[in-house]
Amino acid sequence: MSVSAYQRVKMARDNSRPTGLDYIRNLFQGFLEFHGDRRYGDDPAIVGGVAWLGETPVTVIAMEKGHTVKERARRSFGSPNPEGYRKALRLMKQAEKFGRPVICFVDTSGAFCGVGAEERGQGQAIAENLLELSTLCVPVLSILIGEGGSGGALALAVADRVWMLQNAVYSVISPEGCASILWKDAQKAEAAAASLRLTAEDVKSLGVVERVLSEKDLGKPEFYDRLRVLLAEELDALAKEPDLIGSRYQRFRRLGVPGGAKEQP
Repeated sequence: MSVSAYQRVKMARDNSRPTGLDYIRNLFQGFLEFHGDRRYGDDPAIVGGVAWLGETPVTVIAMEKGHTVKERARRSFGSPNPEGYRKALRLMKQAEKFGRPVICFVDTSGAFCGVGAEERGQGQAIAENLLELSTLCVPVLSILIGEGGSGGALALAVADRVWMLQNAVYSVISPEGCASILWKDAQKAEAAAASLRLTAEDVKSLGVVERVLSEKDLGKPEFYDRLRVLLAEELDALAKEPDLIGSRYQRFRRLGVPGGAKEQP
């Protein structure tokens, strides 16, 4: 039975899906969480720190929605504030200093859009992440585990490899937001979802992600065991890349180009 694009959106938002912290706890050993952006405060919508992937020390950064209503409210339903993005950037620059690869788990409907977030420079915080990630000298691998919404998601997804779970979504805007703009009616979200090409299959066909991950046994030890092996293999391959920044540059230059394979000047 085929699943519509909007059904995929609902699945990506399902409260029972594993969140960023679930991935951290099940994939890595010895996770040590770091807090704060050294400018304003700590944002619980983004969790990050250092951990071990097998024998490899890594920096792990995850957007966290929480599972219970109370936890979701505390974490702004996974919508980061500027201090969250600045915390993530601080951890990425620290990873570069010590030669650790960076693994990001993306799950957000978008950056937090409150007045306070705007006053503290939400747009600039996202822009700084995009700029700094593009020239980071260590491997970066990002995985979309649920929603990937707009620049709020892209701020952790300018990576050498971007993967996506089969029922995750990745889009410039939510279907409801798109419907509100185009038709002045959020109730037409289903039609908007079908037009946005936000499913994993669509996004991969556009070259925006390299791999779609099966959700067989999602949340079970077997699922995390498979993913752990894939992560280790990919990090080994990226460690052998002779021109990491150049390859990352070409990756993003190819997006949106018909045929997609030709190098850009």
